[in-house]
Parts: sequence; C-alpha cells; structure tokens
Amino acid sequence: MTAREAAAGALRTTADKDTGVAVLTLDRPARHNAIDLETAAALGAAWREFRYDDSVRAIVVTGAGEKAFCTGIDRSVKVPQPDSPYTIDDPLLTIGPKANDLWKPVIAAVNGMACGGAFYLLGEAEFLVADENATFFDPHTTYGMVSAYESVHMAQRMPFGEVARMSLMGTAERVSARRAYETGLVSELTPPGGALPAAVRAAATIASYPTEAVQGTVRSLWSAREASRAHAMAHAPHLIALGNLPPERQAELFESRRGGGFRIR
Repeated sequence: MTAREAAAGALRTTADKDTGVAVLTLDRPARHNAIDLETAAALGAAWREFRYDDSVRAIVVTGAGEKAFCTGIDRSVKVPQPDSPYTIDDPLLTIGPKANDLWKPVIAAVNGMACGGAFYLLGEAEFLVADENATFFDPHTTYGMVSAYESVHMAQRMPFGEVARMSLMGTAERVSARRAYETGLVSELTPPGGALPAAVRAAATIASYPTEAVQGTVRSLWSAREASRAHAMAHAPHLIALGNLPPERQAELFESRRGGGFRIR
C-alpha cells in the first residue's frame, strides 16, 4: 500500500493512491476532537484540496481516539459577533464537504460521542458507519442556545420526531448507535473499533467505480434535498440571534451542568 500522510495542526490526512481513498481524521482527542478556529480552517482547506486531487476518489472522515468523533466547537473559542440580528459569524458553516463544493463521496466513521457541531460534518456525509458504543446528542437547549443549523442537518437524515426529541432533550439523553441505526441515521453498526475499517472498505468499493458516474450520483442525491435545506438554513441566523442567551449566561449554565447525568436511549 502506498500512502500520503499530511498533518495540519489538529487535522490528519492519509491518502491511499492504490484504492483512491483518503481518511481525514480530527486529531484532538484530549479535547474530544472539538473544533477550534485552526481546525475549522484546516477542514475547509482539506475539502477544497480534495477537489483538485484526482488520485482521491472517496473520503472517510473520523475522529482520533475512542471517546469522541467530534463534540462540536471548542468551548474555549471566542467568536466575536456583529451587533445585528441579520448576520452571524459561525466558523463551523464551512467545515463540511458540500459547503466547499466537493462532490466526491464522503463516509463518516463515528466512534464515541458525536454531538452539537459534529452534525455539520455528519450532515454533509453521504452515509454514516458507527461503532456500537457511539452516541449522538445535541446539547444546545441545555445551555440556552438554539439548535438551528444542527437540527436542520439532522432533519434531513432522521424522522422528525427523533430529531425533535434529540434537539429538545439536550444533554439529558444520548441516542445510542443502535437507535441511530434503527431510525436510519447510521447505515452500518460495527463492534468497537470497527467503524473506520468498515467505512474504508465501503469507500474503496465506491472509489473503484468510474468517477464521473459516482460524482454525478452524489450530486443527483443532494439535488433532491438542496432546496428544502437551503431554505431552512436561511432562517437559522435569525433564530439563533433571537433565541440564544448571552454568552456569559451560556457559560454559567455550562459550568453548572458539567458532568450532569444522562440516559442512553
């Protein structure tokens, strides 16, 4: 196997030219692979680079370590916001492949926790493979924040009642990988540690097919949902501006609920 490895801060890329599969790994396990500004920029750059690399025909995105795929934006990141209800600066808006106009197939290999801003990545993957110990949840409402972009992404993948419950229950519940599989969010369950190899196998199969047909199929699939997704996304900044608590109040809630109990459904 011939491979190309590159490291960009907290993002690691390995590309196998024999199979045409690249693996993009969020590499901040000590922070549960939370995304800081450097990582957000590196993700956008990586997807754009894949557009021009003809040796890469399919991509797997995953997280380093066993505890988390990704837990969204790093809570230590400070993102200044304009004083207007009509605009919002969200560094996660451009971390996904579709936001960067990449139409090569992307498979997510989910290990451990996937929550909040992780849905920006999962929402733009073609399908998900998950370890049996993976869990999914959306903490926004618990901390006084509107789940807008996250719930829009998940509403494209889950039955309405399931995404509504996950979005509204906050940190009190986590959706098990089994339940995610039952509701269609996850396409394949694997034993712990098996999600990445399974996703790579699927990606290698897809990468072996004529690339024009594969990318055309990806674009066709997304065309079916683009209109409703774009319309919903357009409302997100206003809902966040109207519904979010001030940052200092969010921080108080985060600290007071740190380590709180939850049930796995």
